[in-house]
Amino acid sequence: MSLTIGVDVGGTKIAAGVVDEKGVIGSRARRETPSHDPAAIVETIIEVTKELAAQHEVAAVGVGSAGFIDSARSRVLFAPNLAWRDVPVRDQVAEATGLPTVVENDANAAAWGEFRFGAAEDVDDMILLTIGTGVGGGVVLDGQIYRGAHGVAAELGHMRVVPDGHLCGCGLRGCLEAYASGTALVREAREAASLPSAERLLGLAGGDAQRITGPMVTELAGQGDELAIVLIAEVGRWLGEAMGSLTAVFDPAAYVIGGGVSAAGDLLIRPAEEALRKHTTGAGHRPEPEVRVATLGNDAGVIGAADLARV
Repeated sequence: MSLTIGVDVGGTKIAAGVVDEKGVIGSRARRETPSHDPAAIVETIIEVTKELAAQHEVAAVGVGSAGFIDSARSRVLFAPNLAWRDVPVRDQVAEATGLPTVVENDANAAAWGEFRFGAAEDVDDMILLTIGTGVGGGVVLDGQIYRGAHGVAAELGHMRVVPDGHLCGCGLRGCLEAYASGTALVREAREAASLPSAERLLGLAGGDAQRITGPMVTELAGQGDELAIVLIAEVGRWLGEAMGSLTAVFDPAAYVIGGGVSAAGDLLIRPAEEALRKHTTGAGHRPEPEVRVATLGNDAGVIGAADLARV
């Protein structure tokens, strides 16, 4: 059975694994990301690849990275959190390891993992939205990743949903990411900390609103805290509105919701489904896409990148 290595490069960690043709991870390796040193990031990818290749006979390497990847799946054109600017990652890794290598956007890799082996393995058209610090996106159409003319499509978190709205980390205003991310959830929770209904949330943060985190909100929502439930639902509403627009463009069979905020489960998904239904053109007179929670968790990027090395 053919084995490949998947490497998921994030802003804080680099996770890698040897993956078989069924999407099962065998050996793993992990390192902290030297995010402010572009050359050191590549060296760390090479290091974990060599470590795993020494343990198994592997055929190829897939590297999933945040940022813009060129259409040749070769260069990282721009990765704001990794200090990469037009870096030929594919060739550097391939030359150092002797293994065929491809580079893919990390959200694309995660979408492919969920499409091939996870929550969307029964459909041909799906969209992944990862709700974490930001909002990542990946689109699979007719069984193929949609990359666009230049390889940088599906930056779904940067759809504008509010003209001149909240400032996004990308430098523009009103992006979906500024309303439906973990960062947005924390902003809204801290702003609500002065309300009487925020007593439990503020208590969990030791009385300091600036110490409120997304996982705190999610935890309290799961315990039935009314304010936390409202805050999670608001993220879901923004998500559903965006999915309504995406449905008009792509007509997917399923949306898969991943990332840390997806841990809220139905408290996030139900409001998203309601908003999707409300904002889908011709709702009630057309097949509606399903909204599903991702099943591969943090392994989606490793599994997807490894499988894309076979494609």
